[in-house]
Amino acid sequence: MVSQGCGVTGMTDTVTTGRDGFQRIDADAGAWMEMGHGLADGKYTLLALWADGNRVRMALLGEAPLIFSLACNDGHYPAISQFHAPAIRLERTLRDLSGIMPQGMPDDRAWLDHGVWPGRSRAERNYSFLPVEGDGLHQIPVGPVHAGIIEPGHFRFTANGEAVVRLEERLGYVHKGIEALTAGKTVDQAARLIARVSGDSTAAYSLAFARSVEAAGDITVPERAILLRAIVAELERIAHHMNDFGAICNDASAVALHAHCTLLREKILAACDSGFGHRLMMDVIIPGGVATDITPSAVDDMMAMLDVCERDFQFVARRYDGSPSIQDRTVTTGHVNHMLVTQFGAGGYVGRASGRDFDSRRDIAYPPYDELTFKVPVRGDGDVNARAWIRIEEVTESISILRQLFERLRPGPIRAELPRIAGGEGAALAEAFRGDVFVATRLADDGTVARCHVRDASVFQWPLLEAAIEGNIVADFPLCNKSFNCSYSGHDV
Repeated sequence: MVSQGCGVTGMTDTVTTGRDGFQRIDADAGAWMEMGHGLADGKYTLLALWADGNRVRMALLGEAPLIFSLACNDGHYPAISQFHAPAIRLERTLRDLSGIMPQGMPDDRAWLDHGVWPGRSRAERNYSFLPVEGDGLHQIPVGPVHAGIIEPGHFRFTANGEAVVRLEERLGYVHKGIEALTAGKTVDQAARLIARVSGDSTAAYSLAFARSVEAAGDITVPERAILLRAIVAELERIAHHMNDFGAICNDASAVALHAHCTLLREKILAACDSGFGHRLMMDVIIPGGVATDITPSAVDDMMAMLDVCERDFQFVARRYDGSPSIQDRTVTTGHVNHMLVTQFGAGGYVGRASGRDFDSRRDIAYPPYDELTFKVPVRGDGDVNARAWIRIEEVTESISILRQLFERLRPGPIRAELPRIAGGEGAALAEAFRGDVFVATRLADDGTVARCHVRDASVFQWPLLEAAIEGNIVADFPLCNKSFNCSYSGHDV
């Protein structure tokens, strides 16, 4: 750890910088509110906000990543959401899970708690949606149970004829209590839980958790393991980008293109199963390295598979681009402006399609990406079409990254021996296919997990879906929704 002076009013005299690169600062209420104003002014990007015992913690991204900590011995603290709207749902969640009260929050309704947790009165079980104001408006409730095989979530549309005036989401139906379940677990036990926060981002979550633990214990990961981790992460990214793109095409009535993408995804998952022993590569990335090595023949098979997938996916992209009927559905539909994605710190294809040029692989530059050559696709239109094209271009870049990784692979160990880590803490970002996921881990003196907080990319994307559908027709919501493809499970944890 490195200590340095801190000149911000209300903070302690020193700032400690951990091996993870995060500066950790103990603040008083005045400094805490100063950071709230900084968020409102755009000086920082909010990464996460959570409770840890009798403290609240806030991770920010500025010139350097920061974690602010504020003691709440009296059970409340100044709400960040009174300055910065993207913090509203985080603070509603924090209050539901910890009981600590954010004072001054503009929306004090429960979020994850649907009124069935112990201590709730019957009156509190009736959720108050925003009131309808205006003549000629009607509401359309959708969900939480949907027609497709998808996760549950409720959408309350306020419409004027077919035009959507407002969408209000109600989530939390798949809250699993994963963060609470990790408490008291060994690092390996907790790793299995974190890998199941959101199944389609299992590699990214495992990587972020592993890196947070390794920072806490000052563990050096073998070079081969670092490369294998990136291979797993990029295979996951390609598979789900192709699947998403096919789903967008399907909702635009291009079922043949959807079928092509489904076959391509299957080729990738089959190769993952053959190479790593699991189609989704769950539990392959673990603290200290990886659990499974890949054989030279599996590398050859994957290289051949990538050649086929690249060729076939380029064909699908050309068909998409050359179809006026598809473009009629996707171009200008579901627009999100640059100001909103910047305010919410939206990552992944949602942010980059609206001009926010951020990718944690490049901008945090964790290994091995700090030594690789790749571009981060960015567009400015902010519509369904832009989000589709970000996926197309990211597939191309990820295939290029994979070829670089396979060329760099050399024989060697795949896991460092984990020592007993007493009382350390670490945090990490990892770039999932939706965007950056955040994991902060604090270990107890006996080496078990004392507190682990996770934040999915969808947390800052779900509110933007509400903005994207405004002014569009109700029938275009499935298309907008698919272009976002936010994770219910990752959001609800």
